[in-house]
Amino acid sequence: MRENDRRTAILAALRAHGFASVRDLMETTGASSATLRRDMARLEQDGLARRVHGGISAYEEGRPAVLGAPTFSSQRVKNAEAKRAIASAACDLVTDGESIIINGGTTTYAMVDFLRRRQLNILTNSWPIAEALIRGSENRITMPGGEVYREQGIILSPFEDDAIQNLHATTMFMSAAAITSLGIVEADPLIARAEAKLLKRAERLVVLADSSKFEPKGSLVVCPLSHVSVLVTDSGAPQASIEMLQQAGIEVILAPLDERIASAA
Repeated sequence: MRENDRRTAILAALRAHGFASVRDLMETTGASSATLRRDMARLEQDGLARRVHGGISAYEEGRPAVLGAPTFSSQRVKNAEAKRAIASAACDLVTDGESIIINGGTTTYAMVDFLRRRQLNILTNSWPIAEALIRGSENRITMPGGEVYREQGIILSPFEDDAIQNLHATTMFMSAAAITSLGIVEADPLIARAEAKLLKRAERLVVLADSSKFEPKGSLVVCPLSHVSVLVTDSGAPQASIEMLQQAGIEVILAPLDERIASAA
């Protein structure tokens, strides 16, 4: 693929998702990582995008997401290395052949790279997660019907009695805006609603949350701590918060930051 074609492909990915990883662009264009990094450097020099760890990101336009929540693309680059470590540890909790649910979120999206070689039945309401796994894995992907909310990257049906009511999963994986003594908290009503619907379809809940999520933010409690079976976080999580979770009967997994995992982005 010629440089102009690669440039077009990169910009198309940024318009669609706000972020493109080197790994995904290698699959899309067939170019080497070195070639793509040169392309990304030129795009940054031209003021069309900015390079970030593991890929390239669109410049934010300064507009807030619907209902004031951060956009998927803006959140994806925050604490990226910790999110990858957490995602890697979370993927170790399931075995091939299981049926699982993955809710939309930037930390759950980091699971994609570690699920590419797995064979699972995956229900997800995340358009970015579904698109990546359909293109690059042998997992069986199911999505709910409904409207795509671009800023959050989720699909949400306006009806309570929809197709997901007939589905069952052993485990649901979800991220959160914050973890408090009251439970799992979200800032966006759309995401909170989507999570509440999916929670009813799984036997156990695994929450993925980096250490920044223990700072109070958001105002919508999706579920109490009693609904959480496992919480996966990084080694920077406050000790007091870890003890609070353990006292609530939650298994806490601390995912160490492995440089090999981080550099694989």
